[in-house]
This record gives sequence, structure tokens and C-alpha cells, in this order.
Amino acid sequence: MAQPIELEITAREGAARRGRLHTPHGVVETPAFMPVGTQAAVKAMAPGELWNIGYRMVLANAYHLALRPGPELIREMGGIQAFMGWKGAVLTDSGGFQAMSLAAINRIDDEGIRFRSHLDGRPMLLTPESAVEIQQQLGCDIMMALDECTPYPSERGYARQSLELTARWAQRSLRARTSSSQALFGIVQGSVYADLRAASARQITSLGFDGFATGGLSVGEPKPLMLEMAALSASFLPADKPRYLMGVGTPADLLAAIAMGYDMFDCVLPTRNARNGCAFTSAGRISIKHSRYLRDSGPLDERCGCVTCRSYSRSYLRHLYRAGEILAARALTEHNLFFYANLLAMARDAIAGGTYHKLAASMADGGEESDETEEN
Repeated sequence: MAQPIELEITAREGAARRGRLHTPHGVVETPAFMPVGTQAAVKAMAPGELWNIGYRMVLANAYHLALRPGPELIREMGGIQAFMGWKGAVLTDSGGFQAMSLAAINRIDDEGIRFRSHLDGRPMLLTPESAVEIQQQLGCDIMMALDECTPYPSERGYARQSLELTARWAQRSLRARTSSSQALFGIVQGSVYADLRAASARQITSLGFDGFATGGLSVGEPKPLMLEMAALSASFLPADKPRYLMGVGTPADLLAAIAMGYDMFDCVLPTRNARNGCAFTSAGRISIKHSRYLRDSGPLDERCGCVTCRSYSRSYLRHLYRAGEILAARALTEHNLFFYANLLAMARDAIAGGTYHKLAASMADGGEESDETEEN
């Protein structure tokens, strides 16, 4: 089967690497962050706005789209790009994360994940085969194999059973694949046990996937342990294929993971934080709800060139948020996604210029929690 995607590495600094991911819907400059559009929409943002900010790939979720509106309808409407009015690439998560996040309404066995729909309670069986079929009908550029996202904490015995289940599902996913125009990625699990992570990585990378992801992290474990497991997993991933760290994270997390050799990232953090009144800035993360911004005529970030920072004061954004205006979510989301896109662009340029280690060191604390209180 011909390779539907190709990663071209253009520069390296240590393990960090800059590249170009060639997909059926265009080239994605890497390292790349993918905004999360679970239901074929990034909350508060239009597809054209994402494109203008600089994004060329977004993430959607096969489980959610299978429930509503259904993959058959999306295929009938010309595939996910045509359906959502997006001209770039799309990666779809298979639904493995939902097995953990919706644990109260599902049951996992060797066949697959038995859900009760969070919408209406109707039963749904998601198997490795059906997950691939759903994603093929969606027409995404990159599909993810069905896995079990091992929760934290998990006993060692459960973590081993979980990674073995993920390995069996990975093999079934590959056998079920019939599309030659869509890539399929395998996912490394193993919880926070180093030897299990290594075992899972060896299992998954021995299979014929087009790329590889590290999953099951940033699910509640301590930050140092998350970074340790991410680095360990990355050390086993092939150098000639894309490496994707799932669900991570903060700006500092991204910079650390790029130094480990990861190429792709996704996280709800920039969009979810925006809807909760939080903005990532060059001086750290701030809460616009704080009373100190009541009469602040300055922008969110003096060093930012986004539409929000060029247009609105902190005082006005605080007013919008407290008044419950939709514009608050739109403006803060636009800013946060611009911040992330700019951070990744800076990282790519630094790798090409051989200065990435200096960039990562200079921004080690940027974008993280400030010491602000929520509201007074």
C-alpha cells in the first residue's frame, strides 16, 4: 500500500526536528499543534480564522461524529473537509480516550468498547474494525487505531492488560484498513511504568503503521512523571515517521516535548481556558476575571499581534466575560490559538537556526500559571 503521508525532515537540533508533513490536503509544517475540533468545529472559531492564524491541520473525534451526525452523512456531504468548510488536513481520534473520559457509560472487553451514548443512552459497540471504518467514511487524512487510554492511577497488572489489549486492537485495525489514501497511526500505552511503556512501544512500532503516537499521558499523573514517560516513549519511535504526543499540553510541555523529538500535538487547553476567562501570554497565563483589569487599557499581551490584542483592552475583555457575552470566548480563543501557533512557529525557526535550546530555556516559564487569584 502506497504511503498516504510523508514526513520530510528539514532541520535538526539534538532530538528536536523541523519538517514538512505531506498529506492529501496539503503540507503541514512541523512541529505542529492541532486545535481540537471534537465535533468537526473548533469551539468559537470559524475554519477560515484558523487558516488565517496559520493552522493547517485540526483534530476531530470519530466517536462523537459517529453519534452525530453519523459518518454516512459526512461521507455523503463530500467528506469531513467539505462538510466543515476546512481546506487543510484533518486527524481523527478513534474514541479510545472516550473509553476513559466516559467510563461511567461504557464497558471494555476484547471485542471493543461498549458505550451508552452520552446523548440519548442508546448502545454503541466501537471495535477496532468499526473505528477504522468510521474514520474511512469521514475521509480524514490521518486515522488513529482504537486503543485503551489507561487511566491514572492504574495498578501495574491492569496497565499490562491494557497495553496488551491495545496491541491486539492495533493489529486488528491494520487488518481492517482498506483505504490507501488515509494514514493510520498506532498508539503507545503503558501508563507510568517504564518497562511497560517500553514493551508497548516495541509492540506497536513493530507493526506497519504510517506514524506513531504516545497516548495515556496528561491524565492526572504528576508533571515530572508525564515528561519522563513521554521522553521514554519517544526514544522508541522510528525516526522516519511522524511522532505524535496526544493530549499535551501547556506551552512549557510543548517545548519540552519538541526537544524529545515529537512532531505533532493536540490539546483542549488553549480553547477551554479561553472559555473560562484565561489567556496565555508571553508573561504567563492570566485570568481576565481578575479585578486588577477593571481599568486596564492595555492589550492581553503587549508582544502579541493577534486580532484580539490589536482590537480590545483587558478592561473590555473583562467586561465581556463578566457580562457573559459570546465575544469574550471568541476573542480569548483567537488569542490563545494565535499564541500557540506563534510558539510553534518560533520553535520551528529556532530548530532551523540551531537555537532551539536557547528558545526553550528562555520560555521555560512562559505561558504557565500566574499567581493571580480567580476573582475578588
